[in-house]
Amino acid sequence: MDLKRQAATYALDYVKDGMLLGLGSGSTSSIFIELLGERLQAGALNDIRGVPTSQETARLARQLGIPLVTLAECGDTPVLDLAVDGADEVDPQLNLIKGLGRAALREKIVEIHARRFLVIGDASKAVPRLGQGPLPVEIVTFESEVHVRWLNSLGCRAELWRAADSSPVVTDNGNYLVRCWFEGGIPDAYALARTLADRPGIVEHGLFLDMADEVALAGGTGMQIMERK
Repeated sequence: MDLKRQAATYALDYVKDGMLLGLGSGSTSSIFIELLGERLQAGALNDIRGVPTSQETARLARQLGIPLVTLAECGDTPVLDLAVDGADEVDPQLNLIKGLGRAALREKIVEIHARRFLVIGDASKAVPRLGQGPLPVEIVTFESEVHVRWLNSLGCRAELWRAADSSPVVTDNGNYLVRCWFEGGIPDAYALARTLADRPGIVEHGLFLDMADEVALAGGTGMQIMERK
């Protein structure tokens, strides 16, 4: 947790008075939001507004007194000054797998509107190729078994994500989540993203390609900073 706090503290230095922020979801993002709330309460930051990427993020932000707005309230062409979020995996090209916090769709909607998208986490998130762990895919509930079967035809092992009581995990959008494991990693993330996008019933996937501007990963030897060229 200390490493996550280091990464969150690094991101906080980017925040200036008057900013519109995209507030990510997950454990590292929660630490960033807590630190942001502390600075607002102390008067070290002013006139900050946030767009949350999940119901849990919204709940935490409200609890800490961080004013929230929707993208629609940010103007006809909404532009966020900065979005800060974690990731499940980061490859050398700054491509990401996100969504194991169950909020990939809302995260992607918010983060495409940011002038700068900063990804924070600990050094364990760095991978040589995406797909070392599961890729989350959000699907509609209608005929869900058929979607899971189709996902299994893509060279992976796909399973409906179930909670501890065996019920399907349901996102904030009322959809199901599938986790897909690729042995040896995902061969071509761009091709897979296109295939998933073209399939009816597949709502969204956890491949965040060409989106991150900077990645800050905290490790035992300090911060590893990677920026998109």
